[in-house]
Amino acid sequence: MTFREILCDVETQAASGDAEISGVAYDSRKVKQGFLFVAMRGEASDGNRFVVNAVRSGAAAVVSDSADLSPPLNLAFANVANGRRALAGISANFYGRPAEKLKLTGITGTNGKTTTAFLTEHILRSSGREAAMIGTIEYHVGGRILPAPHTTPESLELNETFAAAVRSGEGEAVMEVSSHALEQGRVYGLHYDVAVFTNLTRDHLDYHQTMDSYFGAKQKLFERNGATAPRVAVLNGDDAYGVQLRKIALASGSEVITYGFGRECDAAAEGIQYLSSGTHFRLRIHDQGVDLESRLIGQINVYNVLGAAVAAYARGCDLRQIRGAIANFDRVPGRFERVDCGQPFIVVVDYAHTDDALRNLTRVARQLLSQQKAPGRVITLFGCGGDRDRNKRPLMARAAGEGSDFVVLTSDNPRSEDPQTIIADALPGLLATGTKHTIEVDRRKAVELAILEAQPGDIVLIAGKGHEKYQIMREGTFPFDDVDVAKRALAEHGYIGASAGVPVA
Repeated sequence: MTFREILCDVETQAASGDAEISGVAYDSRKVKQGFLFVAMRGEASDGNRFVVNAVRSGAAAVVSDSADLSPPLNLAFANVANGRRALAGISANFYGRPAEKLKLTGITGTNGKTTTAFLTEHILRSSGREAAMIGTIEYHVGGRILPAPHTTPESLELNETFAAAVRSGEGEAVMEVSSHALEQGRVYGLHYDVAVFTNLTRDHLDYHQTMDSYFGAKQKLFERNGATAPRVAVLNGDDAYGVQLRKIALASGSEVITYGFGRECDAAAEGIQYLSSGTHFRLRIHDQGVDLESRLIGQINVYNVLGAAVAAYARGCDLRQIRGAIANFDRVPGRFERVDCGQPFIVVVDYAHTDDALRNLTRVARQLLSQQKAPGRVITLFGCGGDRDRNKRPLMARAAGEGSDFVVLTSDNPRSEDPQTIIADALPGLLATGTKHTIEVDRRKAVELAILEAQPGDIVLIAGKGHEKYQIMREGTFPFDDVDVAKRALAEHGYIGASAGVPVA
């Protein structure tokens, strides 16, 4: 492909020269002979500073979003106003516009994206569709499970993944779409056949600063973001931001299907039964209905099942297919994942890392304990991430305290911050609840303390990291798996009778 061909439909301010392009990179360290280097400004660094490095590595062309950069001698060159949008168009062209050969379902929101994505992919596959998935935990492409470095990758990696899906014969792709990806233009120019909104609660304000800005990023998924708006917008009608999105989606020309618990929603969960073995309810979509049985537990998972079921319905799956797929869906790694080693109390690992997610988690635990004949306590272990929104720390602590009988306050991913400082920020919220608690900075020791505290009939919630296999600290990134640490702690107390990762029963 030539430089001129790769710039087709990409907004340029000036362009000169031409060359055969053998690859595309936005990281100068990945440039090889004949590559096009996209030099763009990022949050932490400016790729325009590394153009010389890219040329030395063999770049045949450069696209820059800097008006001050002089075109390199004897190289094809283009200047653009927005580097990330240009990268999106260039990436799509280089890989043969693969997204246009897929029916995309995009899922955004604060909580529930991952479970909803896993469920949606599962329903599509159970209905005979070949589907790829891109999300927080992992990517599924061509029958392979790949590690997920980002919830939503940069447009170059995204188009590369789409191209692999097309080569594998997949016609559907389900993806989590983060607010960062929307704000930064990583998904600019993509047309989503179906777009899902789960909810919006406080998160990522270290980046977005305000809830209005956070919401503004999310709403890009439901607008003409370099492409036509989604054919169908699937919106949580019980969420205030979902109500706002309904007007935006309708104005953009999308069909809207709202879901929730109320009769006013287009799709609703009715007659809900929360059981220790799962959840039963009747799904109504418009004038159709079907009884569903899910192994997933709690109110938050009813919303996740609703969102996925309606998304699959919008993609043409019938209610019979949806019912069968939901009934045999097991679990999502790190989402209310039970660690069962034969102990007389429940241990659960979950990704909950916001105050709303912690409330949902402890609420599910209470619902589970209510099914027991004997009383039990909720013991919650959590920490707050470093280099992130400091104001949500006491809110998380208050949520944990209000929903628990005992709290272990510890570290999450402190990153460059002092863990003690993070804990000090959170502590006032916990103290305000009066809940019994202990503090242990070392997360491994904290897990041991939580398990040591547990008595028969209790439930221990290990919150914050879920599927993550590492801990990010000032000194570096180290292997750390909450499930594995919990299993080891249980083994030390003599419980070795079962394996981790089984559904709660």
